[in-house]
This record gives sequence, structure tokens and C-alpha cells, in this order.
Amino acid sequence: MQVAHPRKGLVKYFNSGGVNAVIIGEKNVHALQYAGLKNKLQEWMVASVGGAIHSVCMNLIIIHPSEVDEEHHVVLTDDRARHIRKVLNAGIGKELRVGLLDGPLGTGTVQSLEGHQVGLSCVFDGAVPPKPRMDLLLAMPRPKVLKRMWAQLAALGVGRIVLLRADKVERYYFDSHVIAPDFYNKMLMEGLQQARCTHLPTVQIEPLFKPFVEDRLGAEFSRHWKLLADPSGEKRIRDFQALSSSAKTAADLRETERRILLAIGPEGGWTNFELEMLKERGFELFGMGNRILRTDTATVGLLAALSAILE
Repeated sequence: MQVAHPRKGLVKYFNSGGVNAVIIGEKNVHALQYAGLKNKLQEWMVASVGGAIHSVCMNLIIIHPSEVDEEHHVVLTDDRARHIRKVLNAGIGKELRVGLLDGPLGTGTVQSLEGHQVGLSCVFDGAVPPKPRMDLLLAMPRPKVLKRMWAQLAALGVGRIVLLRADKVERYYFDSHVIAPDFYNKMLMEGLQQARCTHLPTVQIEPLFKPFVEDRLGAEFSRHWKLLADPSGEKRIRDFQALSSSAKTAADLRETERRILLAIGPEGGWTNFELEMLKERGFELFGMGNRILRTDTATVGLLAALSAILE
């Protein structure tokens, strides 16, 4: 059997002559006691995505509408069923937090446990939680960085993600499997289940900067409050007072209900040409201070700060 170690890549293990061995990165072979091997593997083997096995936290069991029958019964056989049986140790009658994808939250009661199957009887709330107000225009990061970011973007409440090729972004980044829908949707679902949210972010891939910014950005985000992150910005997030939910007038309220589009550049930074094009289309420049941060660090930090202001 083989799994993906969170840091060392591909890991294979086998038993030969009563000795358990682990091959890490196809180079080093370590003989381990079975108990130690089993415990270590259990740390890595929680959920399987695309052939790789890695840890995942489910604070909410998300159910696709097509999985629910007319009587609101659901039969799960995948990672969710495994999580319910092995992690939650749920027995018959146990009530679990569930949510309908892009729909309401609710409660699922375990009705059956047969083999790898878990049967739930679900009751959903009438109201659908509000959609996230933040959208993200992100210069395409390195694929291995983006792979780490998918779940975090969903957990932090991004409604729409636009991956854009800036001047300092390598073209081959857009050939990576990490921007294939089958891959990133699974990562996004992990983030939703972590944050107890049901709204799946939409993803848009834009491999050409100028045509997108000149021809479509304005129309697609015409009602958004546009913020442009760059170390050259003198303003800070706290300077945008109308982002706060503490509206005092009707005009303030209309401002606070607007969606926000946050633009974050590559680790090499936006070029002057790119900055000017974005500012011409209504983006307000701001910075985070004197520190130069990695793309994933800056993105998570800014989204968390914006989320705190909006809530």
C-alpha cells in the first residue's frame, strides 16, 4: 500500500518475513515495529483524495443535493462515512451536524451502519446561510503553494476565486493538475467542512492578464469594492471605514452590503503597469506594512482581517 506523507512525499509500506518496512521517497528503507508503523500511518491516513492520503477535519458533513432522496435519507460510502465511523465513532441514533451543498445547515441522525455504508436521516433548516462577501483576484501562485491554499480559501469565506497570470507568474503554472476542477473542488470541500460553511467557491482561471482586466474585469465585478494589496500602499485595511458593519446611515448600509474584491499579486510583486491598470479600474491601493510576505501568508492574513471587519 502507498500513502502521501505530508512532508516527505510518497510512502510505501509492506511486510516481508515478519519485518515491516517503509520506503520514503523511493530512497530510504526503515524497518519499524508494526505498532509504531500503524500509529504513524494513522496520522496520515484519514482521507483519500486523488490517490493521495492526507489528514482532514470535518466539523460539518456536507451532502450534495443529488444524494438526498425524497424522505431526506442519505447513504454515504466515502470519506464522510469513514469519518463518521472511525473518527466520530457514531452509533445508531447519533445526531451529526450536516449541511446541504450551497444550501441550509441541519442535523443528520445515524440510521444504519452496514459495512462501509452510513445511512443518515436529515432535517435541514429553512434558512440558507448568507453567501460570503469576499471574492479574490489572485496572481497564480506556485502549484505546490496553491495546493496548500485551496482549503484555507474556502474556510476563510471566499465566494469566488480568480486565478490570474501576472507578469511575474510562470506560464507552466497553468499546466498543473492543482487547477483541475476534480482536484480543487475536493480541497475546497475540506475547507467548507472545517469552517462549517456550505457555499462552495467558484473558480475562474485567467491565463492572460491584459485581456481579462481590460475587457471583462469591470463588467464582472462592477458592484464590488475593489482593494489592491501591494507593499507600496500607504493605506491599511483599518482605513476603509465603510467596510465595517457598523453602518449609521442608509448610504453607509448600502456600502457595507457591497461585495469586496481583494487583489493579491505574485511573490515577485505586481509590475507598475499592472498596478496602474488595476487602479484605473477602481482598485484602492493598500499595504500590510514593511514586511514582504509570501503569497499564502499574505492571502490568509488579509482574508482573516477582512472577515473580522465584515463580521
